[in-house]
Amino acid sequence: MSAEPAPAAAAKRARFPSTRLWLAGIAVVLALGSPLWGPLLLRRSSFFHVHRVEILGARYVAPRDILARLQVDTLASVWDPTGPLAVRVASYPEIESAVVHRKLPGTLVIEIVERVPIALVAAAGGFRVYDERGIALPIDPARVPVDVPVLMERDTTVLRLLGAMRAGQPKLYERVSAVRRAGRDELILQLKTEPVRVMQDVTLDRLADIEPVEADLSRKQLRVAEIDLRYRDQVIARLQ
Repeated sequence: MSAEPAPAAAAKRARFPSTRLWLAGIAVVLALGSPLWGPLLLRRSSFFHVHRVEILGARYVAPRDILARLQVDTLASVWDPTGPLAVRVASYPEIESAVVHRKLPGTLVIEIVERVPIALVAAAGGFRVYDERGIALPIDPARVPVDVPVLMERDTTVLRLLGAMRAGQPKLYERVSAVRRAGRDELILQLKTEPVRVMQDVTLDRLADIEPVEADLSRKQLRVAEIDLRYRDQVIARLQ
């Protein structure tokens, strides 16, 4: 059985970091002070090999998919150029942008911004997830919960409208459960409380008229069957 260290020896070890860490710290300071050859020198040290990858901002993308794009193993160094790593990660269709940071001595931090799901569109065998550009995203709604409006077909006009609503009228967007066409230029936004009939070029300012009308009907204890915003300067509430 090994003996307990003497108090003086224990105190001495507590005061001084390990020789390896101390030398590595000096090497980092010297190398960073020489930006031309410093990172090249540090890349040769196994102390700075990548041992951990942290992923920030991932909600819909599986970490394994990001790691597959990253193409980094434990022989890589955190001092390798990070630009190519960010480009490889951002090439994933669901990712809008990516930034790679170093966390010494051996961690890479991947910060991503995902493309936002805007709607579920009916497809053979289920639904596909689309963004506001009208591009399908590689998200499986059977695996990852996606709470967005439902469309019966891919409609870029509707997808752009929903994208604008999500950015400018997020509370109203959250209330939309489905959107369908009621004619060539008309849409029906199915809210969780009632349908709203609009023209396809409806503006966010016009959609803002819904809330005060609903509030007035609620005060009067009237139940609405449909709100119609198709006519300029008028809001028609059809009652049940």
